[in-house]
Amino acid sequence: MKNTLFFITVLLCCYQPIFAQFNEDPILNLENEDKKRLNWGYFLGFNQYDFKFDYKEYDESQYKTDVLVGKSIGFNVGLIGELRINDYFDIRLEPGLYYTQRDLLFPGFADENDAIREVKSTYIHVPLLIKASTKRLGNFKPFVVGGVSTSLNLSSSEDSAEDNSTGTFRMKKTTYYYELGFGIDFYLRYFKFSPSIRGVFALTDELIQDNPSTNAVDPNWTSNINHMYSRGVFINFTFE
Repeated sequence: MKNTLFFITVLLCCYQPIFAQFNEDPILNLENEDKKRLNWGYFLGFNQYDFKFDYKEYDESQYKTDVLVGKSIGFNVGLIGELRINDYFDIRLEPGLYYTQRDLLFPGFADENDAIREVKSTYIHVPLLIKASTKRLGNFKPFVVGGVSTSLNLSSSEDSAEDNSTGTFRMKKTTYYYELGFGIDFYLRYFKFSPSIRGVFALTDELIQDNPSTNAVDPNWTSNINHMYSRGVFINFTFE
């Protein structure tokens, strides 16, 4: 709840200086901005990643299946390349660097050092998106955006022989996603400013299973997990 209020507060703070763009008869800024074939820019923003777990079938008397995820606010920065198709559609490439952390609480462990795993991730995230916009209305233009993306996790321990028994939570390096979102282009005096919010959903499993336990009595961190998928919310502020 606190993180949701944070996102809403950030959006409201960014919208206040540009409410003047909604005047009934504004002076048009950057009238030829959307006529360029190629457009460039950069973005800054925030993210909040989560995990979605698919579990195997186990006897509930032996295993509790819910892994709890503690989410935090991360930071995004990247570049934008846009190819104009027509007045309403554009193709966008938005490579960026995304920092995030998720804390996992595994059931069945009495010792906190065994139960909690900090998952810090640094992603090189590359989405290929289609942006569909309405007709420009004065100095603003709403849009929706969607597409596919891939990411390289620079913090991945995929190649490590160690696992959770030694404190190493392993994830795959490469993940594929689909993305959906919306935003508004604001045409200011010297540049175009576009706040947007986007949902990101992994299509591929990121989990690397722990090594088989030599003691069947001991609980295993990942033995009851079938698949693990990242999902997240991005709030980006673009400048073009």
